[in-house]
Amino acid sequence: MQIRKRITITYVTLSVLSTLLLCVVVFVLFRQNNRYYFVKRLQDRAKIVASIHYQEDPEKADYYRRLKSEGLEELIDENDFVLKVNDGKTFEYNTELQLPHEFYSEVMQQKSGLIVEGSRYFYGQIFEERGQKYIVIITAKDRRGHMSSLYIVRILFFGGMFFILLAYFLGRFLAKRVINPVARITKEVKRISASNLHNRLPDSENFDEISDLTHTFNDMLDRLETSFEIQANFINNASHELKTPITTIIAEAEIMLSKTRNPEQYQEALQNIHSQASRLGSLTESLLKLTQTGYDGQKQVQDVARIDELLMDVKQDLDKLYPENKVILRLDDLPEDDDLLLISCNKPLLELALSNIISNGMKYSNNETVFVSLAADKQYISVSIADIGIGIPAEDIPHLYEPFFRGKEASRFNGYGLGLPLAMKIIRMHKGDIKVQSQPEKGTIVTISFQH
Repeated sequence: MQIRKRITITYVTLSVLSTLLLCVVVFVLFRQNNRYYFVKRLQDRAKIVASIHYQEDPEKADYYRRLKSEGLEELIDENDFVLKVNDGKTFEYNTELQLPHEFYSEVMQQKSGLIVEGSRYFYGQIFEERGQKYIVIITAKDRRGHMSSLYIVRILFFGGMFFILLAYFLGRFLAKRVINPVARITKEVKRISASNLHNRLPDSENFDEISDLTHTFNDMLDRLETSFEIQANFINNASHELKTPITTIIAEAEIMLSKTRNPEQYQEALQNIHSQASRLGSLTESLLKLTQTGYDGQKQVQDVARIDELLMDVKQDLDKLYPENKVILRLDDLPEDDDLLLISCNKPLLELALSNIISNGMKYSNNETVFVSLAADKQYISVSIADIGIGIPAEDIPHLYEPFFRGKEASRFNGYGLGLPLAMKIIRMHKGDIKVQSQPEKGTIVTISFQH
């Protein structure tokens, strides 16, 4: 079901329920108001009938009769009865009154009582004359109240039907007003494809949820466009980097096979082929490791390791590969609680990430001193890698994590531009964060933090 129809149906349903509730409340209050005033009129008549009954002065009795007949509004089918109460709880019963026993019990106990049978009311009240108790009962039909109730029911019914019909059209109007901006966004989104990701949704002038949705979608398009550009650059650069050594190997082989060569020429060609093959192997291994982390940077972690021991393992591996390295581990400020150094990780991948970043510090500082510091508390584990190398220009920092990206200064050193993107994906896989601070010709500080 379309949202527009759901909004209309919901609005009409709520309107029907609220209208029905209002009609019931109005009808009940109207009935209670009619009943209250009709009973008051019966009470006035009961007082007058009681006054006439025990009045010995004929003139006053005649006055009360004229007051009852002329001063009070006439009731339909009105009648009155006076019943003498005997000793105890008995009274003289009138056969014209076919009333239940509960009515008389209520009058005797509470001094007054009321019973309604259809539109006819029976009101009873106790009064006393010269030590003798009497029950005066006034009965009449509230035909006017009954007709008024029917009239108000008709008004509420037709008024309610009209309001429900009005609510239907108002609901459709409301749904249209609410959905139109979303429909406009949907129409604009359908026009956007991979070939025109530069298009954006027009900004809304209102600062509401639709405006937030527009900004969110435009932000998503910005990220998608950037992602597509990075992917395109990755494919172009990867094709170029892979094609160069393959072309060189094929060319060397064709040259050597074109005619017979002396041993020195074969040896030189094999050395070139070995160099290009090694380059191709390193590049392929880096690409495979980058793919191993997954496109979304998510991979199931398997190990629980101490971060200080992991750093020492990385240092030992670097010492084997680069015996003259000047990497210094600073592990003097470790917490007393060893549990704060534990981290859930994929140990080989995390070692690879740390090794890549430390190796970059060694490479881009011409093998000068690289300081690796470790700190940990109850919230974070933090690893800081600082060098005094060539630094990174400010305009290059936003592109550091793009595969194959290499700055102008970095292009003077051997590499493929895959080490830092790979390290970033591995760190993100472990729910970590990486920050780079650098100044050209002064050095770089890379801070890696993991949350407990």
